[in-house]
Amino acid sequence: MPKHSFDGDGESFTRIRPPGGKNRRGRVTAGEHKLDQLYPDYAERAERTPSSRDPESAPEGDRWSTWDQSTAGERGPRPYPDWLVTDLAAVDTELGILKTGKEADVFLVERSVPGTGRATLMAAKRYRDSEHRMFHRDAGYLEGRRVKESRVNRAVAKRTAFGMQAIAGQWANAEFAALSRLWSAGAAVPYPIQILGTELLMEFIGAPDGTAAPRLVQLRPSPAELEDLWAQLGHVLSLMAMDGFTHGDLSAFNVLVHEGELFIIDVPQIVDVIGNPRGRSFLERDVRNIGAWFVAHGLAAERVGELAADLCSDAGLMPS
Repeated sequence: MPKHSFDGDGESFTRIRPPGGKNRRGRVTAGEHKLDQLYPDYAERAERTPSSRDPESAPEGDRWSTWDQSTAGERGPRPYPDWLVTDLAAVDTELGILKTGKEADVFLVERSVPGTGRATLMAAKRYRDSEHRMFHRDAGYLEGRRVKESRVNRAVAKRTAFGMQAIAGQWANAEFAALSRLWSAGAAVPYPIQILGTELLMEFIGAPDGTAAPRLVQLRPSPAELEDLWAQLGHVLSLMAMDGFTHGDLSAFNVLVHEGELFIIDVPQIVDVIGNPRGRSFLERDVRNIGAWFVAHGLAAERVGELAADLCSDAGLMPS
């Protein structure tokens, strides 16, 4: 059974559950879970937040699950995927580091309910504090992203310590919001589990043993595989453009491919192509950068320009 389904005009995108297998990215088809129905004593248990628990007492883990520390607006889109562990008795165990970067590090974390066999792997992206963060070219990305408080905008512009902390919050929240929006639209991105401060927990894309999916840059696809990956890429970028956004820093290094399925990752610098005066240039640069990898592996060069033009149209940008 194919993993992707398109309607006649190419607008809709659905992930299909493979026969007899578990699709970690599958959507729950039933109604939203009601915690007070699943747990009759939920109201009482909700008061027992991790902050009031002894971190040393977390059974078989490094910490109690932080799920109940995030508010409703800081959790991923509903309905929650069936693999998501939301139990208040769950614990988080850090298994190692997946990736280091200039702005954040990504760790592999298992969230499990001791004694039940229920567990899921997550990618924990932790943004560094303002003294150790090196946001590159952030001034251009932040154009068009302003908050209501003028003092925050002034601090961001001056890059004060407070302003740098505000920037960190903008980046983390922008990535969480972007992933939530794109997931809800059916785009191939990791499911955003929750955000708490500057830690973003996401679906882990990879094997059950913790082996991360390869990046696009690591692949040597056949002509047929290249064509399929280009079609998948064009679809997810079209979804973003129709919603008024572009990745902002797209390359073959921040695209994962797991079992033939392409995933866009690393979107903290997502750009509002309408609100940002340089929106078109960011969109076109994204297509050029990722397109260069495809051309190097056999894609006709003219198709890169065609995709860029199509995305500008999808975004409602006037012809240049």
